[in-house]
Formats: sequence, structure tokens, C-alpha cells
Amino acid sequence: MILNASELPWDESSGLEPFFPLDQQESSTQPELPPLTIWGVALCISGTLIATENAIVVTTILATPSLRAPVFLLLASLGLADLLAGVALLLHFLFRFCVEPSDWSDLLTSGLLVTSLTASLCSLMGVALDRYLSLSHALTYGSGQSRRRAATLLLLVWLGACVIGAGPAMGWHCLQEPNSCSVARPLTRTYLSLLCGGFLMIVVVTLQLYAGICRVARRHAHAIATQRHFLPTNQPYPSRHSRGKGFSRLILVLSVFVGCWMPFSLWGLLGDASSPPLYTYATLVPAAGSSLLNPILYSLRNKDIRKVLLHACCPHRSSNTTHTHYPVDV
Repeated sequence: MILNASELPWDESSGLEPFFPLDQQESSTQPELPPLTIWGVALCISGTLIATENAIVVTTILATPSLRAPVFLLLASLGLADLLAGVALLLHFLFRFCVEPSDWSDLLTSGLLVTSLTASLCSLMGVALDRYLSLSHALTYGSGQSRRRAATLLLLVWLGACVIGAGPAMGWHCLQEPNSCSVARPLTRTYLSLLCGGFLMIVVVTLQLYAGICRVARRHAHAIATQRHFLPTNQPYPSRHSRGKGFSRLILVLSVFVGCWMPFSLWGLLGDASSPPLYTYATLVPAAGSSLLNPILYSLRNKDIRKVLLHACCPHRSSNTTHTHYPVDV
């Protein structure tokens, strides 16, 4: 996936390189690799950080037998998708600054990035669905049947993401037809429009799930307030401060989610090949940057995962007490 700016001059004085390689002009001599820029260094560092932190999350979940609840399967899927996004950024850095880029390298990086972003967004929707089901079906959710359903759903998600990501390599690209290119070469306008349209649908469904979570949580709070009149006063209840803290976390998660995914989804539908490449860069970076924030907002906030990591880093500080998993805490 490369920015389509072959018809527009690029301001080299800005010190930025396009997020994806620009069209290569035919030349009888072998082209020289561009000099390493600040943007290239930032690309390498961000790709390394994304790949490293998500590899830690995936390894932690897969290596711990007790982390097999549906929510951990979803978090492992999210971590794997974001790990692939980090690998795609590193491959782009290598093809841009270390190895002469070619058509197959463009198709490889674009296909891998599309696959990872699709799987990541679907996994985020799955996490929201897990939170909703853990609240609305608290007595039955988390059983063996629920785990099998979650595994089947994730298998379908990854199969679909791989099929979608294989589109450019299977011929759905604009390398031979520059007029059909979108704002992100080598993806065609039709391909990118369908992709971003699907992204917007997933964003809307995810927001609807979080709205349902708020409605269920409000009913639970009303039921707890009613029970206070009939149960002993020394019975522990969630305080208003804890509910306000949970609401603040929800607002933060939704703000990051919408801020990362909405700009590129809209720009992919509204932009065209004649648009300045900087606009595509400015909208695609937040979508890729969500892979850096997802482990912090989702996986590392879970007490079970933090407990395993603490035991791995500081075995003498880990306690022998067991912790009961509550999916809604994730």
C-alpha cells in the first residue's frame, strides 16, 4: 500500500518521506536508495515497539494455561493482528531504505497491513462483544461452549482478513492501471472504498455494543441501589467513585478507538488519487498507531495478564493467592 503522489511534487524540505514508497520512475541506471530521514527512524522505532509489546502479550497468553477464557482468546487475536502490523511497518522500512523496492514488495507490505488492520478492528469489536455478553449473561458466559464459539468466530475472522489482504496480490491492484489507483497505491479505488466501508460498519457496530454495555451497567446500578434497602448495610457495594472511574476508562477507550479508525475510514471513501499524500499519511498513521495503544488499553489493564507478567519479571513478589477473572474488567 503506497501513497499515490506520482503526479504531485513532494516537499523534500519537510524531512518527511511518504508513508509508502512513491511511484518509481523508469531509468536506465539502477536507482539509488533514499537517505535515511527522521521519518524513517521513527518508522523503524514504532514498528519495533509495536511488534515487541504485542509479541509479549501473545506469548504471555499462549504460554499460560489458565488464560483460556473467551476474552483472552480475543486479546491474543488482537495482539497477533497488531504484531503483524508492526512487522508490516518494519518491512516497509526495509524496502524503503535498505532494499530496492519492487512491485512484489509493495503488494506484500500492503497485503500484510490490510490483513493486520482488518483482524485488529474485528478483534476490537469482539472485545466489545465479550464485555457486553459478560454483563448481560454473567451466569452462563465463560463456559466451555462460549470458548468454542469464540475460537470459531476468531477462525472465521482471520480467514476473512487473510482473504481480504490477499486481494492486491491476487490482481486487485493498480500497478498496471495508474488511473484506477486510490489514495493508497497499489490499492484500487473500488478495493479501498469497500475496505473503508467495512471499517466504518465495524466501528458503528462496536459503538452500538458499548452503548448496550452502558444500558446494562445502568440497569445493574439501579438493581444494586434497590437492594440496598433490603440487604444489610455492611454489604459491600460499588462506590460512586469506582463507577465514575469505570465510565472515564470507557470514554478513553472509545475516544482512542474512534480517533484512530474514523479518519482513515472516511478519507478512504472521500479522497482520490489526486489528493495530497500528506492527507493519507495523516489519516493512516493513527490507524497504525492503534496497534501501539491496544496492548496498553486492553491487555495490560487485565489483572490476570499483569499478574503473569509480574511473576515472570519478579517471581519473589508474586503472591500465591488466586485471582478470579471477571471479563468486564478487561
